[in-house]
Amino acid sequence: MSRTQIMAILNVTPDSFSDGGALRSLDQVVQAAQEALQAGADILDIGGESTRPNATTISPQAESDRVLPAIRAILEAFPRACISIDTRKAMVAEQALKAGAQMVNDVSGFQYDPAMAEVCGQAGCPVVLMHSQGTPETMQHNPCYPHGVLQAVLQFFERQIDRAQQAGISRHNIILDPGFGFGKTLTHNLTLLHQLDTLKTLGLPILAGTSRKSFLTLGQQTILPIERDALTAASLAMAIERGAKYVRIHNPATQVPVIRFIEATRGVTPEVLPDPAKYQDRLCYDGQ
Repeated sequence: MSRTQIMAILNVTPDSFSDGGALRSLDQVVQAAQEALQAGADILDIGGESTRPNATTISPQAESDRVLPAIRAILEAFPRACISIDTRKAMVAEQALKAGAQMVNDVSGFQYDPAMAEVCGQAGCPVVLMHSQGTPETMQHNPCYPHGVLQAVLQFFERQIDRAQQAGISRHNIILDPGFGFGKTLTHNLTLLHQLDTLKTLGLPILAGTSRKSFLTLGQQTILPIERDALTAASLAMAIERGAKYVRIHNPATQVPVIRFIEATRGVTPEVLPDPAKYQDRLCYDGQ
């Protein structure tokens, strides 16, 4: 995988923190999918339940009623699209996979639904295991890591990777997401971003989901989610340089060019600088 894989967020929810209610009809969903694919998205991540802080859990049936028509409509319009289902619930994941989704993005990292690992193992699909502390209803109520957030995330991944493999999920099908904003303070998030390369020791691809998260504003709550794309780009640049192979983003039109620019700089052969001693007696290069 020589280039960063781009996962575009398509929320079919009325209450997501960034764009809740933006996609109210299947026509709007298909249009958003088309725009994301044309902008360069590799994966469309379809979510039917908001997992923002203080969000209320909905039933599996209500979630399925939101995501299944969206998946079918997208695949009817774009049969080759790669779709990920963003869900914590095994029933929703199973139905979405049968409808044509090809991977599962579980923000609970197999903590919420005991049956999720088995569903993914039987499907043989790629899975995103995300670290989170608590549930959306409680996760931002004084999150605490006595031994450090990085150590907690590493230990969590070690346990859940083992859980996944026991359920029949191949190691090469596992992607790790440290869970920016999910049970994390500002300091926790900044620490994870700064030391993201530490997770490379686990030998599995890393997904960075910093897009439009509130920690990017450093506490300036007047900066609305839709106004955070420049901050998102800065955080993604850091994440990619520290080893992220997947990024999950709200606005491919603004973020894909940033990502491709970062990758382009990696392919440039550094120039050999001239010997400074050649210019020690000159005030400038034109000899004046």
